[in-house]
Amino acid sequence: MNHFPILDGHNDTLLNLYHSERGLGRSFFIESDAGHIDLPRAERSGFGGGFFAVFTPNSSYKMEAAETGLGYEIPLPPPIDHEYAVRKTHAMAANLFRYEAESSGRFKVVRSSDELSSCIEKQIVAAIFHIEGAEAIDTDLDALHVFYKAGLRSLGIVWSRPNAFGEGVPFKFPSSPDIGGGLTAAGKNLVRECNSLGIMLDTSHLTEKGFWDVANITDKPIVATHSNAHALCPMSRNITDKQIAAIAESGGVVGINFSIGMLRKDGGRDDNTPIHEISRHIEYIAGKFGIDHVAFGSDFDGTNIPAELKDVTGLPKIIQDLREKGFSDSDLLKISHQNWQRVLKNTWK
Repeated sequence: MNHFPILDGHNDTLLNLYHSERGLGRSFFIESDAGHIDLPRAERSGFGGGFFAVFTPNSSYKMEAAETGLGYEIPLPPPIDHEYAVRKTHAMAANLFRYEAESSGRFKVVRSSDELSSCIEKQIVAAIFHIEGAEAIDTDLDALHVFYKAGLRSLGIVWSRPNAFGEGVPFKFPSSPDIGGGLTAAGKNLVRECNSLGIMLDTSHLTEKGFWDVANITDKPIVATHSNAHALCPMSRNITDKQIAAIAESGGVVGINFSIGMLRKDGGRDDNTPIHEISRHIEYIAGKFGIDHVAFGSDFDGTNIPAELKDVTGLPKIIQDLREKGFSDSDLLKISHQNWQRVLKNTWK
């Protein structure tokens, strides 16, 4: 068994493979230099598994940053159509299950804490079915129950755009995350129903108002699967110390995002950003809020990461950097996978 198998809070590999222009036509089962995750690279890197996001992008929207003098801003894209989101979600989720069926037991979609623990112990790459942005779910929440039966165990209420359940925070630097409104009445009902079913709720991409709506309703650990410390990088997508304190108090976790623009104090997007910028956010949260409340949330296949890291095979470099900074083996076990395991055990039925 790899000493520090990584359980990672977020990747966009399903989207990357589904859209050939993003994934360059690569296969999940053949090692490639393109993208960040495929099964061969995952198996030799200590990647124990992670949250495999199903995300429906806007069909014609292109993310373009407008320089503001102090930094940049990317305007929010418009909402997307429910039926369009349903079709795309079904297609990418079906691919997730196809990968499982075709993997000869090397890749498993997990639905319980016991299954997750077994995969980590046996070095089977574990996939947690996550939907990022709840546009494929109707406000009556009928689809939520169907997706749960299919294996959905984690849900991001919004991406950075509005939907029927709430508002997403735009990408802006420098900026507070307190931009826009909170959850709608339907969004608050969604939180309660996810609590009842045992679906983990992800607050990444929510406005600060939306975050506090979740915090005030949920009876489960609060989680931000791929967000960083706003105190270290004042970008709108990062979360404040007050939010991190609420996550820690609930027994939750912040998954540290490897996105360059969310790591650096200056908000820069230089590929030569060193790996220690990732460690800096881990050190900050562990030191101020406790080692039990920080983990990995890479955003592999969904963002630009430090060139030094390259892809999933670079994960041991982060472990080594943390070790050199004084983190003990017990600390590294928590950061690498045990913190996520604890949160899921306390959330899932």
